[in-house]
Amino acid sequence: MDVTFDFDGTVALVTGASGTLGGAIARAFHEAGASVAAADVVEPDDEDDFFETEGVRFYEGDFTDEDDVARVVDEVVSDFGRLDHLANIAGTWRGGTPIGETDADTFDFLFDVNLKTMFLASKHAIPHLRETEGSVVSVSARSSLEGGEGDGIYRASKAGVRLLTETIAEENRGDVRANAVMPSVIDTPMNREMMADADFDSWVKPAEIARTVLALCSDATPVTSGAAVPVYGEA
Repeated sequence: MDVTFDFDGTVALVTGASGTLGGAIARAFHEAGASVAAADVVEPDDEDDFFETEGVRFYEGDFTDEDDVARVVDEVVSDFGRLDHLANIAGTWRGGTPIGETDADTFDFLFDVNLKTMFLASKHAIPHLRETEGSVVSVSARSSLEGGEGDGIYRASKAGVRLLTETIAEENRGDVRANAVMPSVIDTPMNREMMADADFDSWVKPAEIARTVLALCSDATPVTSGAAVPVYGEA
């Protein structure tokens, strides 16, 4: 069964838009008719000129810095006149060492990139999303559901995303819906390089996750808020 989305007249802010998953979600929103504010700390590798497309604007900003976040959100609302959806996609993975051998800098880095960006973007977007009865979708992780060897700091940061999602949903009940998606291993060039011997066919594709993000922002899920939705693929 084919499923289509109609986001015409709405504005979506996508953080981490220069990455593989963020780029897929930005493109999915655009294909569904939304205006897209694509944000990242680094400029995208825009081989297909997507970020020059009408209805798409790129905003360079460090979403671990509150002043930068406030500036970008204000610019988005000023440029587009509204904000309907926030996709918190900025994030990364680090691991390989047990807690007793992990540097504090790694802890700070992962919590900044995975959790603080989600917190600050949500904080500054929520007042605008309340005006449009909008939505927030953030990226947690399947591994955040339990402890594990070697990447405990990553897991903890993604568990924080899930808990903040539940809090945002509770605090904005009836005005803003907030949900999270929980991928397992995403099929990205970086993951293929790091896990060259893995079965790539079992990994979830960025475009498949993007469709779930759009579903959670759409009128198809009007009573879904505070959820953590598995997007595991076959992994």
